[in-house]
Amino acid sequence: MSNVKEVQNGAAIVVTPVAGRIGAEISGVKLSGELDANTVDSIREALLKYKVVFFRDQHQLDDQGQEAFAQLFGKPVVHPTVPAKNGTNYILELHSDHGGRADSWHTDVTFEAAYPKFSILRGVVIPEAGGDTVWANTAAAYENLPQELKILANQLWAVHTNAYDYASKKNNVSAEAKKRHDEVFTSTIYETEHPVVHVHPETGERHLLLGHFVKNFVGLSSTDSAHIFSVLQGHVTQLENTVRWKWKAGDVIIWDNRATQHYAVNDYGNAQRVVRRVTIDGETPSSLDGRRSITKTKVRKIQ
Repeated sequence: MSNVKEVQNGAAIVVTPVAGRIGAEISGVKLSGELDANTVDSIREALLKYKVVFFRDQHQLDDQGQEAFAQLFGKPVVHPTVPAKNGTNYILELHSDHGGRADSWHTDVTFEAAYPKFSILRGVVIPEAGGDTVWANTAAAYENLPQELKILANQLWAVHTNAYDYASKKNNVSAEAKKRHDEVFTSTIYETEHPVVHVHPETGERHLLLGHFVKNFVGLSSTDSAHIFSVLQGHVTQLENTVRWKWKAGDVIIWDNRATQHYAVNDYGNAQRVVRRVTIDGETPSSLDGRRSITKTKVRKIQ
């Protein structure tokens, strides 16, 4: 059922759930850096409730407009290793021709301690067919764990790193994409310890913090870590916890990066796909016993 909320001068925005556990489409708003506070608050409220929100037909936004809009939700930050798109301050361009196919489950930049809290993604060039993105609700994943697995997950800490085996986690990796990953994405190596279960600082919900940046669990061997990771990660990506969005050019999507994982479906062959992202600075996660994540390693590679 759609939720209609008046925001200012009789204007209304409509929030329509897309899937049962995650995702809502918001209509009746034209995104810009000039939105009034009531509208921004309404978007933020829907974002915290539904974890990811979708906007169609936002063709008025260019790179500068996207950056201005993003600033309404906090402090934009650049990717820690990948330079911002030329002519912008914060935009990360994900271009299918240059290694920008994020086709494995992840939460953005969890190899840092205070990873981004929100991501704002704009569709620029979209394939005629394919190229959807899927999000998973990590609170629903935790809530629906068997009690025995909750007890285990509550105690675990995981090492997250950007120096993972890129080629092994993807299909048909091009030489150019592999080179870009090795030389740019891992120009500085990070290793950060996060609680596997963290408490969302705004909603109080408990979330599983996993994804492809996980290297191992603290105190466990790589073999044991791989088995346990597979079990817990499988609960995150159960279809019941997900929503899938078919992009159109001009779409803008915002997700709560503390509450989700996502996966860009790589099913469009040689067609071109270009999306541009701005992330908002986040806070260091807290475990159930109040301990905070910590970055253990930050080493710049010698090129």
